[in-house]
Amino acid sequence: MDAESPKGTRPSLPRAVPRRTSPPLPWLGSGVVVGGLLPVVVLVLDALTGALGANPLQRALLQTGQLALVLLLLSLACTPLRRLTGWTWPARVRKALGLLAFVYAALHFLIYLFDHAFTPRVVLEDVLERPFVTVGFAALVLLVPLALTSTRNAVRRMGFARWQRLHRLVYVAVGLGVLHYWWAVKKDHTGPLLAALIVVALLALRLLRQPRSRVRPETGS
Repeated sequence: MDAESPKGTRPSLPRAVPRRTSPPLPWLGSGVVVGGLLPVVVLVLDALTGALGANPLQRALLQTGQLALVLLLLSLACTPLRRLTGWTWPARVRKALGLLAFVYAALHFLIYLFDHAFTPRVVLEDVLERPFVTVGFAALVLLVPLALTSTRNAVRRMGFARWQRLHRLVYVAVGLGVLHYWWAVKKDHTGPLLAALIVVALLALRLLRQPRSRVRPETGS
């Protein structure tokens, strides 16, 4: 139980973790981008050398989808990590991780289109009739405006409040992505379950950090 504050003073609030200024690390942004795109090079080399197995398109779909989800989760983890540790460097890589997630989601969809011979009618029927394709496509659609408004100019143009409300859709997108992953997996659901638990943990951390509404002092009658 908290001790009562002296009369005439306000109760002290818990202090936030002090911000720890990170070293400049000029290579950090480019390093994240290069490291994030390295799996594409490996995927292309595996495709050229026949290392993707008997069903290369299915393997490529699985790898790009998993990478999109992992990178999206990493981008969402940047803000809680900054708040919990006081480090500033997570904020500098958050946008790059989010854009890389969108790149892999778009590549995932491009491979899917290639597998369906880029036939609009077949793709539309698949999206409408197969739930796991429907939620995956919906997740990609939600990521498009987030990627297009990821610049500082977009923030200034929209205003921070509107921009923030729009980018909260990322939690809907990642939830749909986890559901897409769950339904796509036939047997072992360890990966989708782990991803779902991480999403729940990130949401819980976000809700716990929401500022409490101020309670108005009671007035005498």
